[in-house]
Amino acid sequence: MGLEIGIVGLPNSGKTTLFNALTQAGAEITAYATVSEKSNVGMAPIADERLDRVARVVGARKITPAAVRVVDVPGTGPALLGNLRQVDAILAVANGFAPDAEPARDLETIELELLVADRDHVERRLERVTKTAKSGDPALRRELEELHRLLAHLDAGGTLRELGGELPGELEPLTTKPLIAVENGPGGIDAKLEAELAELDPEEAAAFREGPSALGAVVTRLFDALGLISFFTAGEKETRSWTLRDGRSALEAAGTIHSDIARGFIRCEVIRWDDLVEAGGHAEAARRGLQRLEGKTYVVQDGDVLNVRFNL
Repeated sequence: MGLEIGIVGLPNSGKTTLFNALTQAGAEITAYATVSEKSNVGMAPIADERLDRVARVVGARKITPAAVRVVDVPGTGPALLGNLRQVDAILAVANGFAPDAEPARDLETIELELLVADRDHVERRLERVTKTAKSGDPALRRELEELHRLLAHLDAGGTLRELGGELPGELEPLTTKPLIAVENGPGGIDAKLEAELAELDPEEAAAFREGPSALGAVVTRLFDALGLISFFTAGEKETRSWTLRDGRSALEAAGTIHSDIARGFIRCEVIRWDDLVEAGGHAEAARRGLQRLEGKTYVVQDGDVLNVRFNL
């Protein structure tokens, strides 16, 4: 399953502008929305200057950056926020440009909306389980007790993140997901500017910036919040970057590439990206002894270049 994030914000916060900056999807920007409106969905490439350097060394004909699926919901009600229950993290956008802007207040409002959405979800689940638990199923009766406890905690103003421990798998709560605050204003990111720069050639866009890309900073915070690393596959046909949770194995990395590769996993050739670049190619890297074979349990490191040997 690929990486997925959601974007939420109050009206006029600039959340859809940020969505367009990340995905270049060109979604229509409106001040208000209704429950019937669909979420904007797009793919945001994750820039990594290491990828281009690796691709040049192996003479890749195609370069594919890692990407994250982005869901921009058109409001903050429980029904709309319910579209984010399967995302890995949430970007909360606050307006910092308005004359009366109070980003901290807006973020508090967003967190409250997420809490209300979770309470509504727990209450609905409780209603369904109450009906089915009459069958006497012990598992349902245990879940019923747990849902009553969760609802009491939420009614007291607590979040499900504060409870810790295992929660019923069907809930997919919003308030346990990493929440990354993004101020669209002088103290944070200029979403409109970034959306405009995203339409330019990367070198041309860099000339307009006074410093690093603000979008890059958002992605860095996302990686930190989710504990992600990047690894690469490098060949003449295609060189590509991938995301993986830190601490995951070579077998799990193979599964990220394709489930068939994981199923037929034999061994994995591993080399550091900078060693490959310095050596000038796989052959010379192997001659220098920089490339090694690893098994399924090898813990992939950020910047590893992997070539998985497999047999179906």
